[in-house]
Amino acid sequence: MYITALIRAVKINPLGLDWRRFVVAIDTGGALIGCGQVKPHRDGSRELASIAVTKEWRGRGMARAMINQLIADNPGPLWLTCASRLTPLYTRFGFREVTAAESMPPYFHHASRLFNLYLRLLRKKGYLAVMVRQGIGN
Repeated sequence: MYITALIRAVKINPLGLDWRRFVVAIDTGGALIGCGQVKPHRDGSRELASIAVTKEWRGRGMARAMINQLIADNPGPLWLTCASRLTPLYTRFGFREVTAAESMPPYFHHASRLFNLYLRLLRKKGYLAVMVRQGIGN
């Protein structure tokens, strides 16, 4: 399985995938079992993104290990978007939710506004949360 196939299998945003930015987890046979990246944006912000683990390997600490590695490799502010129900997961890594639009980089302000409008139109529960991790000393 390739990164793109895994991203599509877990139904997350397939845009902006660049294998050079990825941390991957592979099994003893060399098969891809998980991935994640830090994606740069034009406004200078960087996003923890594309965290995916195959169904067979979920619950074994793969995502945690990849997130910790990406944080270690990318000090300073890291942003992310996630379903509102997932915010407790990311608070364990030092992320905090940002609700004031003026406190967000332009990319995240626009993404949250558009996606949350889309969710309201579909009458879906929850919202797209924007979170930030400031880095050392949070």
